[in-house]
Amino acid sequence: MEEEYVKLIFGLKLRQIRTDKGLSLFQLGKISGLSKSYLNEIEKGKKYPKTDKIILLAESLEVSYEDLVSLKLDKNLAPISGILQSKLLKEIPFELFGIEERDLIEIISNAPSKVNAFISTMIEIGNNYNLTRESFFLAALRSYQEANDNYFPEIEAAAKNFMKAYLIDEKDEINEDWMLEILKEEFGYQIIFEDFSSELQTLRSIYKPKNKELYINNSADLNQIRFILAKELGYNYLKLEERLLTFSWAKFESFDQLLNNFYASYFAGAILLPEENLVRDMNRMFDINRFNPEIFENVMRKYTESPETIYQRMTNLFAKHFKINDLFFLRLSYKVGTDSYKLTKELHLNQHQSPHANESDEHYCRRWVSVRVLQDFEKVKDEKSHLLDAQISVYPFQNQNEYFVISSATVDPFNSDLLRSVTLGVKLEAAQKKIKFLKDPKIPVKKVAVTCENCGMENCSERAAHPKRYLKKLQNQQLNEAIDAFIGSN
Repeated sequence: MEEEYVKLIFGLKLRQIRTDKGLSLFQLGKISGLSKSYLNEIEKGKKYPKTDKIILLAESLEVSYEDLVSLKLDKNLAPISGILQSKLLKEIPFELFGIEERDLIEIISNAPSKVNAFISTMIEIGNNYNLTRESFFLAALRSYQEANDNYFPEIEAAAKNFMKAYLIDEKDEINEDWMLEILKEEFGYQIIFEDFSSELQTLRSIYKPKNKELYINNSADLNQIRFILAKELGYNYLKLEERLLTFSWAKFESFDQLLNNFYASYFAGAILLPEENLVRDMNRMFDINRFNPEIFENVMRKYTESPETIYQRMTNLFAKHFKINDLFFLRLSYKVGTDSYKLTKELHLNQHQSPHANESDEHYCRRWVSVRVLQDFEKVKDEKSHLLDAQISVYPFQNQNEYFVISSATVDPFNSDLLRSVTLGVKLEAAQKKIKFLKDPKIPVKKVAVTCENCGMENCSERAAHPKRYLKKLQNQQLNEAIDAFIGSN
């Protein structure tokens, strides 16, 4: 175990035994001959006493030396011991959020029973909602993005410096042949295009770090190849050593790998869709009085055929350049011929945004434009490669919040049996000053909810499930009102 954690566990045990015997630090100091300040440092996990001092403490507390130095805690503190001995505190880069590891240790040592209750609560929530390690780390990454408005100036600057260093004009589209040459000549890559086996067919690339071999699946389309190459440039130019080895990623071993994957992906977006160019085009789109899907589609085609890439890149720029940070990004997956919709990616620059992913297998609202565009695209997918739709979504059960929401549907690039919609939503109140077409009366307005189970909308023709959670909540509210009325009556 880490030396810091050994100190902390010893301090927790000492405090627990002392308090169980009803002794204050002052009293224990008098019995043992050790100073109160020294004992306080031990209990906070800052110091670990030498053998002679441990013997003194064991005798003073009337416990065996072995019990005192044992790393085993009783059942009340067992979850804390488990989390300290796990890699959790080491895997999450708390410094990203301005938190020092010592701060956490201090909190635990100051109120171990309360921290234990909190940890136990989190474990229970995780078990009830099937919260995996993957989900936890992805949530931590999203929180980091949200805390920074998903805009990282140091990576934007690195992307600009890269373009200058390799004599690439930001006004021009970066060429995939040029990226291949830089990876080979500058970073010593071997790049092999080949057919992947059936087991690996869902992957578009695999990297073998030993010989810097990048294998690209022959089934990858041009946009995927360009993104793969740009991302590899990001890993190398940003000097990111801990990394994921596949695209799309199948597994990760540490939070650093996940974080660096985000950094490399951000860099890729920044060189494929340069900041100044895209901001200029966004300004042109937003400066018209009527919503025109064709203008939006033309901007997308200018840079890439992948709506997801441009939607995500726009989330980087909204807060910085348009002062719009009340927004969300969603990716929804739909299996052809079924009624199954799954939220596979989300980002909220303000935690109050809806909808959030749910972990209880409920049915997402079928009034979402991201669902409707999938339903419509299923009918025309053989004639079109992309379908775009938009609406103003009103959440009557969530403070009447209103969002302009635009969504694009395509065939899932990794699985032809799936359709995918990517969605960008901006809060109407926050965005109307910057986006003129939001006042266009021709944009359809829809009342929506998050899930059918939690929706009280009456006579909804799109309802996919009984509103059991809403009715339960309503029943509890009525019961509480009846109780209050009864207690308040004469």
